Amino acid sequence: MKILTTPKELQSYAQSVKNAKETIALVPTMGALHAGHLSLVEAARKSTDRVIVSIFVNPVQFGPNEDFAAYPRTFEADVEKLDAAGVDAVFHPAPEAMYPAGYATYVEVTGTLTEKLCGAKRPGHFRGVATVVLKLLLLSHADRAFFGQKDAQQVAVLRRMAADLGVTAEIVMAPIVREASGLALSSRNTYLSPDERTAALVLSRSLREARDVYETGEKRTKVLKEITAVELSKEPLAKIDYVELYSFPELEEIERIHAPALLAVAVYIGKTRLIDNIILGEETCC
Repeated sequence: MKILTTPKELQSYAQSVKNAKETIALVPTMGALHAGHLSLVEAARKSTDRVIVSIFVNPVQFGPNEDFAAYPRTFEADVEKLDAAGVDAVFHPAPEAMYPAGYATYVEVTGTLTEKLCGAKRPGHFRGVATVVLKLLLLSHADRAFFGQKDAQQVAVLRRMAADLGVTAEIVMAPIVREASGLALSSRNTYLSPDERTAALVLSRSLREARDVYETGEKRTKVLKEITAVELSKEPLAKIDYVELYSFPELEEIERIHAPALLAVAVYIGKTRLIDNIILGEETCC
């Protein structure tokens, strides 16, 4: 497995793969890898000849009061996992390699997709995401890029960016990977104390409650959001950031579910902000 640390090295490697007429999958990550990331690697390996994983804690997608400095960094352990998973190359640049002195170009998706959910709560976040992902797609010559459904809004934003800018890489969304308890895997779960980890189960539990009611025939957005919020409010350690339900992937307001819809929650468990979601209606995730 190759370790690449500069954009030029990644470009050179990707070009050699293309010269051999092989396809490339990109799995962008910020490291602190868990089984959810490895499920993306597995899906990528099944669909392409070569898999490149980026490990880059992207400074431009963090706000001034967010956890950039504290975000877990476990590069050596990550490399061991990726090597065992059959990854062909890891791209691990320094911030100054991606954003050198004088850097002045950013990508921004405006409108409905970025004005709500995490976009409303984290100004500038998706500008940073779109910028780094476009750079990675261009550098890696990827045919496909793999992301998890836990970041469903991010997937919708990146698909819009790709469509608008003529990016040919396919943006693939893979299902959420959960612990047996139902907790969605996240690098931020490492911040949780044992009591907070137990409290965090309320996220998936609340979504299941809404899904069960939906499956009995309830289609009203207001009712399903209310069911979710009530269940979340039963957990003393949980502070609701948002409970929202929108059409997916458009993320438009709806009064009733007639097509796939995203029920998404963001909750603070102690100081840790966690997100989770389910898609109600026709399965669209892979």
